[in-house]
Order: sequence, then C-alpha cells, then structure tokens
Amino acid sequence: MLVSDLIRLASRRTPDAPALTYKAETLTYAELEALTRATARGFLDCGLGRGERVAIYLPKQIETVAAMFGAAAAGGVYVPVNPALKPRQVGHIMADCNTRILVTSPDRYSGIEEILPELPDLKVVVLTGSVPDSAGEQVRVLGWTELQAVGAASETAPHRVIDSDMAAILYTSGSTGLPKGVVLSHLNIVAGAMSVAEYLENTAEDRILSVLPLSFDYGMSQLTTAFHVGASVVLMNFLLARDVVRAVEQYGITGLACVPPLWIQLAGLDWPETASKSIRYFTNSGGRMPRAVLDQLRVRMPVAKPYLMYGLTEAFRSTYLPPSEVDKRPDSIGKAIPNAEVLVVRPDGTVCDPGEPGELVHRGPLVSLGYWNDPARTAERFKPAPGQPEGIPLTEMAVWSGDTVMRDEEGFLYFVGRRDEMIKTSGYRVSPTEVEEVIFASGQVRVAAAIGVEHAQLGQAIVVFAAPVNGSGLQMEAITAYCRAQMPSYMVPHRIIERDDMPTNPNGKIDRKKLAEEVATLFKGQA
Repeated sequence: MLVSDLIRLASRRTPDAPALTYKAETLTYAELEALTRATARGFLDCGLGRGERVAIYLPKQIETVAAMFGAAAAGGVYVPVNPALKPRQVGHIMADCNTRILVTSPDRYSGIEEILPELPDLKVVVLTGSVPDSAGEQVRVLGWTELQAVGAASETAPHRVIDSDMAAILYTSGSTGLPKGVVLSHLNIVAGAMSVAEYLENTAEDRILSVLPLSFDYGMSQLTTAFHVGASVVLMNFLLARDVVRAVEQYGITGLACVPPLWIQLAGLDWPETASKSIRYFTNSGGRMPRAVLDQLRVRMPVAKPYLMYGLTEAFRSTYLPPSEVDKRPDSIGKAIPNAEVLVVRPDGTVCDPGEPGELVHRGPLVSLGYWNDPARTAERFKPAPGQPEGIPLTEMAVWSGDTVMRDEEGFLYFVGRRDEMIKTSGYRVSPTEVEEVIFASGQVRVAAAIGVEHAQLGQAIVVFAAPVNGSGLQMEAITAYCRAQMPSYMVPHRIIERDDMPTNPNGKIDRKKLAEEVATLFKGQA
C-alpha cells in the first residue's frame, strides 16, 4: 500500500464524502483523487524521475496537499517546507535534497529567486498564482492551472515503486547545525496512519482540524490518519488562538491536535458550548502538557478524550497515554503505539529494570530510512534493535532516541530528559548551532552560546549569551532585527545577554550547563 492509496481507496469507498476543506472550498474524495492524479501526471510531464524530490513551500491549502500526494503518486518524493522558514533555510533544504521541482506561491518565489543559482538540480517551478513576466530565466516556470491542464491530458504512467521505497523527506533541526532530512518510506507513513487511527478510534464521521505545519510529522499525520479512514480534514492557517476555537465551532470539529504553546493559549479562552460539544478527542505531542493546562482543557472540552503522546520524526509516533489512564498518571507518556515496541535500555543495549532511567529505543515499521545523504548521523541514531534472536542474518534497525525515560512496574513510560543540547520551543526542535551561526553572521559577535530556558508558555525560551566583537558593547536591537530577517520567528532569541567571560569545561568548550544554571529562573512566573 502506497501513500497515494490512502486517498484512492477512500474515493472507492465513499467518492462523494467530503475529504478536504480550505476556506470556502471543499473537495470530495473523488475530486481530491482526480486532482492528485492530474498533479502526479503533470509532474511526470515536467520530467520528474523516479525518487526525485518535489519541494512544496506553501502554507496549508489545497494545492499543498495535492502536490504532496501527487508527488508520491508519481513515484517521486515530496519535501514539505515549513512556510515560516526564511530563504536561508529554504535554500539549504532544497540544495541538500537536490530538489527537481518546486511548488510555491509568487510572493515566496520572489523571496527565493536570488538563491536559484545555488540550486543546479532545480529544473521546474510551479506557482499557485500568476506567473511573473520575468520568471523563467534560470528555470522553467509554469502556473498551477497549466500543470493541471497538462496532467489532465496526459496518460503518462507513474514510476513503479513499492512500499519500502522513499515517499517523503521531512526536515528537522539537527543538534549540530542546519536541518537534516528524515527519509520516510511509503510503509512508514501508511503504517503510522493505521496505528494512530486505531488508538484514536478514528472513523469516516470525524472532522479533523489541521492547524500544525504539514512539514511537521505530527501535522502531516492529521492528513494521513483522516484519509486512511475516509474522514474530513479542514485546513487552517490561524493567526490567533481564538481563530481555532471559531473554526472548531464553524466546522463541527471532532479531532484537534496541537503542541503545548498553542494548548496553553487555548486553555485560557472561553469556549462556547457550540464549540466544545463537537470535540470527541484532543491530542498533544511536541512537548510535555502542563498539568494545570490539561485540567483547564478538560473543563473547556468536557466530553473530549485527551490523548497525551510522545513522538520522534525519525519514527513518526512512539507512545500514547490512553484517556483512561490520564487521571492516574498525567505525567506519563504512556506505552507503545500499536505495531511498535518501545524499549528502555542501558548503554550496552540491555533492558533497564523498572524505575531505572535509560534511553528510549523504538523498533517497528515506523522506523524511518535514516537521514538523507548523511551516513554519519544516521549511524549515530539508527542502530541494531536490542535483543534480536540469534540466527537472523539481517539486522533489524531501531531508532535510538537520545531521550532518557523511565518505565514503572506497570510498563508506563515517563520522560526524564534529553542527552543532546536541542532546544524545544513552541513545539519545534531548534539547533543551538544554527541560532549561533546567524548571530555570528550579524558581524557583531565573536563568541555566542544559545541555550533553552524553561518557559511556561513556550516550553523553552531561546537565550543567547554573546560577547561583542570589538568590546564596545552589543547593539541588541540591530542583532534582533538581523535575526528576524534571517530566521523564522520561533528561532529568534527571546533574550540576548552580553557576556565577555564565557565559562568553559575541562575540554575547553563553552560550559552550557553552567550558563543554563545561571538563567534557570529567568522566566519563572512569566507567561
């Protein structure tokens, strides 16, 4: 079963059922399948080869979904790019995965046009709006309508692929610099959809609100899970948390997935009864849900079942806490999702005893194919699964998460901490190195160290310690303005602290742990 089969099979079962809504437009499953098929053939007529990458740099809209599933249907690979990213990050992603076709909007195209010479593999750009007269000097540029016309008239057959072939590359921040691409197979994505739909008890009657970026595995899951059961998805690019509540009320939403910073905002709002009564379940991932926030949400949505989850982009989703266990153990991340095994192991790979902290290791069909074009980092994170029987000639690979967890006597897991220095803010994993590189590029800083500091609303706030390049003091406003121009808003430092004498550890490296201790209570009591 391939990714595009999720739509095709739903169309066979219920062709007239609503599949996808964006603003005032709703497509049935039959219409979405036809659009996906035309998009696939349009890509093929543009020269898309087997396994070649299609980058989609758009907000959530119908074209975004059609391009994703159309690329997979053609036998290519879709690469959803977070629309919040700036040209620097977009250029890195497109160059890193050798993008062949880009689907974007005219305004976003104008913002990245200057980096096209750095993308020799890019041959075609598809714009969702009108094509500028100046476009096409370096690559072929055509409009979305033209792509659809070409695809509708084409009889080009898709490339032959099987479920173990790659279907998507999702970029997530790396611990040592720019984002790294997690390669997902068709099997990874389809198995994930089936697993999540099973424990959420999704049916064709569900109406799911898609508020998270589709470049985020948790956001993409809203599409695949819904399409697997023939449910309806409403796409939303919200500006304010109150817009989410209005959408829930307007569309009679039954399923809502968010990350902790958004849940914190939603918990503080008044929910009209007409909004709260339709919600059947809500889910949390991307960070720990504060208990007080969970309690508020259960008051706002009294009939909804809460599902607290833990996931890795490298394995899509790993654990969930059943709603029946929330009152007994609200701090737990639960147990393994269906069709996965989650182990807690010591450094030597042996399984930890109950109450003993160890590394979370995930095995099963959701384990991805590794990091794109990066065998070294792949070898660090993807290792043989512990406890394999002797006599099996081929080694099964598992994801070694780098996260420390603990298992209780009943098998429920509890998150303890991360071994690496990644910052988890607003539901995103942010590389300290990437933040530091932008700070250095401002020309004002000679030494910088970015760390995450506990923050009630963000999870962690980004704080940067920086030493000025010439000793004359930092121009804070200028540095912050430079960061805003070069990075998405969630990566911009919350606070920059000038410091000439950086503490170091015995290896001569900046002692980030000591810096973190100095500002551990910096945002205590702040929202």
